[in-house]
Amino acid sequence: MGLFNLKDVSPVGSIGDFVEQWKQPTPYRWQILGIAVALTFTLITLLVPKTERAPPAKPTIIWINSWREGRSEQEILASNITNQKRKDADAAVEKQRVEFRKEFYRKLAKASGMDPDELAREYGQKDAAQAKPRPASAAKPATAAQPAGTPAK
Repeated sequence: MGLFNLKDVSPVGSIGDFVEQWKQPTPYRWQILGIAVALTFTLITLLVPKTERAPPAKPTIIWINSWREGRSEQEILASNITNQKRKDADAAVEKQRVEFRKEFYRKLAKASGMDPDELAREYGQKDAAQAKPRPASAAKPATAAQPAGTPAK
């Protein structure tokens, strides 16, 4: 308990001790001070997170105007009709792709020996929100006479 007494600690006394030590002539005083300052600066730089160093730079916004000024109502309507036709064409292509995928999976199910219509009823046609889980007692029992992987007749 006698090693460290808080009554003996004083900021004024410590500053006075520092000044007294600084006044004593030592040959390496400035070199030691320089190293101490450099080490302190290095530690502070390493320990401060990068997010705290400076606020982020504001982003540069570039506005691109694709329409000329002073377009008439007819030009606006014509561009809207053209865009709508393009959207309809894109939707038609997407619908064809969906139908192609459905037909592909139907053919794959047939080739695998499954009934595509039964699978469609069992798993639904992208209507999972309205589909209700079937109770376990209503599930169709598997036939043991037919090995797995053989096509159904």
